[in-house]
Amino acid sequence: MRVTVTTRRPGTAPGDVFVAPYNLTQPVGQTGALMLEDSGEPVWFRPLPVANLENGDFRVQTYHNPRTGARQPVLTFWQGTIAIPPYYTNLPGGAPEPGGCYYIYDNHYRLLRTVFARHGFYPDFHEFLLTRRGTALFIASKPVPMDLTPYGGPKNGAIQDSEIQEVDLATGKLVFSWDILDHVNPADSEVSASSASSSGGVWDAYHVNSIDEGPDGQLLISARNLWAVYDVARQTGRIRWQLGGKRSDFRFGPNADFYWQHHARFRPGNRISMFDDGCCNQPDGTPEQQSHGLILNLDFPNHRATAVRTYYHAPGLYAASQGDTQALANGDKFVGWGQEPYYSEYRDAGNTEGDGSKNLLYDAMMPGSDVSYRAFRHKWVGRPWYPPSAAARNGSGGRSTVYASWNGSTQTRAWQVLAGPDARSLSVVVDHADRTGFETAVTTHNPGPYFQVRALNAKGEVIGTSHVVTRSG
Repeated sequence: MRVTVTTRRPGTAPGDVFVAPYNLTQPVGQTGALMLEDSGEPVWFRPLPVANLENGDFRVQTYHNPRTGARQPVLTFWQGTIAIPPYYTNLPGGAPEPGGCYYIYDNHYRLLRTVFARHGFYPDFHEFLLTRRGTALFIASKPVPMDLTPYGGPKNGAIQDSEIQEVDLATGKLVFSWDILDHVNPADSEVSASSASSSGGVWDAYHVNSIDEGPDGQLLISARNLWAVYDVARQTGRIRWQLGGKRSDFRFGPNADFYWQHHARFRPGNRISMFDDGCCNQPDGTPEQQSHGLILNLDFPNHRATAVRTYYHAPGLYAASQGDTQALANGDKFVGWGQEPYYSEYRDAGNTEGDGSKNLLYDAMMPGSDVSYRAFRHKWVGRPWYPPSAAARNGSGGRSTVYASWNGSTQTRAWQVLAGPDARSLSVVVDHADRTGFETAVTTHNPGPYFQVRALNAKGEVIGTSHVVTRSG
């Protein structure tokens, strides 16, 4: 998959872009976990073998070993299949199907852990969060049989339940769980129970799509189909307050209300950030609004929520699902536009509807209708355990062109090329060729026909050597 970078201005935060492209119908390019430079060039790609197998929530996190106190940066992502046309099963659209799991990779791109859900639930692609306790918090889902006639649905129906689960990464033991069905009345849903007729009788009343952990251990839980965010006391499971929805504890100031939201996060100073999808299929004639990043201030004494920052796109977008608003270390905000094929970076001050170019530092677009559930910017140092790759072919005028790449290496700055008449008699024929992207083409007058490449870091040190390859016609 190739992206088109439409805006690239000075001042962006350091780091690479992390997406997991897929397509609701027909992908343009391969699906999988994809790390990109700001130029749009890939850094690391882990392709998937079939179009309906997907990765989700691909990002950098810190893995804590509570026994040794050691910490290490890791890559985490979900892998599985989602009930999406034309692959509907007997689940609501966007629900995870059985068989998914979470992966944790180290910075050598080796698998460290595979994590599964408990209690008969399916691992859900919406959230996988590593904690300082050496555990993982995630959302798990499953249909629970239920008579839905009190809500206007079928008698022999089911409700798509979601449970917050926490698993010890060392032992795999479940150490905490919280089930939304035990705490929130499904009658508060903005999705009619009659919609179950299109998904095998299963009603997606809640659609829990994010978790965050606060400084006191409290959980911030977003339920898309309730238009609500909940603050939950971890020790008791009690809902301490609700923001949005039919039982909101807060009144909303101008431009502060939200619909179908994603990626709710605690922010310093009684603030909450989220991605407000704002659309689509609003019940009861509620007007649609442009999707945008949103930061709210919560005035607890007066029970009032006010919008302090908004981040809109130009042109305006209406994302029917997915999306995120990431706070970067330099204060910028990185916005993934969910079911729209964009990702963007803005200065902290943001902008307003109709002025989406203001404070925009970076914008890129995926091809066709390819999308990514979330998009992030992270610093990452990748040191692949496998060697660089090389290929060589005949060129014009007796020259040879050697192609060098190293999937995932973030430290390669240049290449050396070696050549010789046999695999045991190679010498350096190109001492230094600057890396020009994911794959660098280097021309030499040496006929080979045996070639090898060496990756060089910023100091000119050799950090990786390819296998020997022969030149093709």
